[in-house]
Amino acid sequence: MTSDYVTVESYHRLQARYERLMVISRQLNSTLDLGALLKLILNAATELTETEEASLLLMDPSTGELKFEAASNMTRAEMEAIPVPMDSSLAGWVTSHNEPVLVEDVREDSRWFPSVDKTTDFLTRNLLAVPMSAQNKPIGVVEAINKRDDQPWTQDDVDTLQALANQAAIAVQNARLFQQSDFIAEMVHELRTPLAALKASTTLLQRPTLPDSMRDDIVTTMQMETERLAVLTTDFLDLARLESGRTRLHTEIFDVRRLLDECTEIVRARATERSIRISVTGDHFHADADRDKIKQVILNLLTNAIKYNVEQGAIFCAVDLRDEREGCPPNCLRVSVRDTGYGISEEDQAHMFEKFFRVAATANEATGTGLGLAISKRIIEAHGCQIGLQSKLGEGTEFFFTLPYVEGIELPNRRLPGSIEWSSPEH
Repeated sequence: MTSDYVTVESYHRLQARYERLMVISRQLNSTLDLGALLKLILNAATELTETEEASLLLMDPSTGELKFEAASNMTRAEMEAIPVPMDSSLAGWVTSHNEPVLVEDVREDSRWFPSVDKTTDFLTRNLLAVPMSAQNKPIGVVEAINKRDDQPWTQDDVDTLQALANQAAIAVQNARLFQQSDFIAEMVHELRTPLAALKASTTLLQRPTLPDSMRDDIVTTMQMETERLAVLTTDFLDLARLESGRTRLHTEIFDVRRLLDECTEIVRARATERSIRISVTGDHFHADADRDKIKQVILNLLTNAIKYNVEQGAIFCAVDLRDEREGCPPNCLRVSVRDTGYGISEEDQAHMFEKFFRVAATANEATGTGLGLAISKRIIEAHGCQIGLQSKLGEGTEFFFTLPYVEGIELPNRRLPGSIEWSSPEH
């Protein structure tokens, strides 16, 4: 009698699980936002297999390595820092053999790749990993990690997670194709303007009666449009790599205050041309991040602060410990760039980090690709941090972002004067 009860109870549990899987499958097929999709897959994996954590890895065709695309127990920076080798990891074995693997004790399995636990201070006891395949080719792995209350794994767990992975593979491919086609359409649209200018210029240059003065003007225009095309293509490539996950962070511990000083020195001449003063404040706090990428973000914010500032305006740069009132996570630094420019309306603020968005009121003030802030957002979020802005019309705008803070670093000349200023001779 007890055996029959257990059988009936197990049947009903399995039926409920598959009914839930059908609901989740419909959600996966209707979601084209890749970030939301990955979060949905992770939640579904832990729910359906009754596990503590889950992760999703995708294969990088250029390197042959697996890369964490999403994980419930890791930050974005941690995922970026851990390339998973195909030949010495459980996930690599699953991808190579296109078969699921269930390990009751990972430390007893020679295929176990321990770097993840060492990097994250997480303890993996057991896991189930199943392959993701698209068009009969393996593209990645879904892992369910640590059965809750150390309950035993079942064949139903394997079958359920494999069914989820099959649906997830299709959904991820669809989301990527949608993202790619949308980006290509935007890219082509943006390239048309400089290409049209170049075409018109070459047509005019072919006229034998064209005055020399006009010819010189046309050549100057062609040089400017060519440079614009070069910047556009560079930004397109940067953003495409960031969105596809092919960009790897090369993290190191560095002095954020010194980086701010370095960046302001780079834009100093441009600011002086418009009689704009720049000041830098903050102690010598250290961050663990990709210094070159963060430099790219700071230079973009400074360039915008100069472009959209008023004549004889000011720019205030600062680094400080996190501001809890803004909901920053613990152990973070707050870096900010504030200008005294036109300011941004509340309506426009909601779109500032979108690709190609420009504030209509200042669209003619300065040229640009419209990708700088979108790239900056991707870089900061790849570190597991936040970027945002505060602005008032007529008063100016402050952009800020957070960085992972490293305490206890001592270097000579730790504290510089509270403010370093550069200004034009008139000031």
